[in-house]
Amino acid sequence: MSAQDDVAAFVAARRKALVRFGYMLTGDVAAAEDLVQEALLRCLAGWHRLDPPGMESYVRKVMVRLAWRARRHTPHPVGSTQERPLDDIAQASAAAVDLRAALAALPTQQRIVLVLRYWQDLTEAEIADLVGCRRGTVKSRLSRGIVQLRSHLGSLNDSATPAAETKQPGQTRLSRWEDRP
Repeated sequence: MSAQDDVAAFVAARRKALVRFGYMLTGDVAAAEDLVQEALLRCLAGWHRLDPPGMESYVRKVMVRLAWRARRHTPHPVGSTQERPLDDIAQASAAAVDLRAALAALPTQQRIVLVLRYWQDLTEAEIADLVGCRRGTVKSRLSRGIVQLRSHLGSLNDSATPAAETKQPGQTRLSRWEDRP
């Protein structure tokens, strides 16, 4: 099997998963597809040197680095009218749609570190090594990203809260645990 056949087989087998990962990094379907294509093009020259079990991992690493550098200083649009991938089962729930909208509203670098930390289960040190920055930068991006996600998701939850469940004046959020031993 030639290198071209290897690449074609890899793309046929893993394209959807790579586009979903790219979507989590970019927040946009078209940008995700472009990211996958650019990463594959960059990997193509050295494809014969890649270890077959580690090919996808290496392509994902290239995708992360490209996404990290691509839109460092350009603002990300808050609302996206792009069509979402339909084959993702998690998209059927409203919570997943809300989370993706909140992720799409984040600045690029915050979104990338959140995806790597909580969807790829990488440590802060691994993320810092992967994107080529200091661990403190990763920690600050994570912290700010989580605050913004909570704020965005909290505002969605607050608007969906029925009037009967609203907090009474003077009532704290911890009051539901006061009767516990």
